[in-house]
Amino acid sequence: MEESKVQEFLGTGRRKTAVARVRLAQGSGKVLVNGRPLENYFLVEDLRAVVVQPLARTENLAKFDVRVNVKGGGPSGQAEAVRHGIARALLVADINLRPILKAEGFLTRDPRMRERKKYGQPGARKRFQYSKR
Repeated sequence: MEESKVQEFLGTGRRKTAVARVRLAQGSGKVLVNGRPLENYFLVEDLRAVVVQPLARTENLAKFDVRVNVKGGGPSGQAEAVRHGIARALLVADINLRPILKAEGFLTRDPRMRERKKYGQPGARKRFQYSKR
């Protein structure tokens, strides 16, 4: 028995410490994040909107099924990592979408990271109280 192999397009997205591995396949627009529907994983409506932005802007919302494995970071970082991964996977699927995705800034890896705590200080920038006398 030979299975008909559905072509999948892969993309990796990153934001802060979150990493999302995205698989796009021809389908009806279902989005699964870590095996759960999008609505059950990202409970805040704004985060769900962030995740589907690349699909909505390129009018591919109902053309692809999306499966995502995401780990690290918090909800916001994960949502933006998924968005980055979906944009990269769309680029693999159709290179002609590049101008749209680039103009919206979906292909750019956001470099902002949490600054590390330094020794001799209570935080990254904060200093212990200084007493002159």
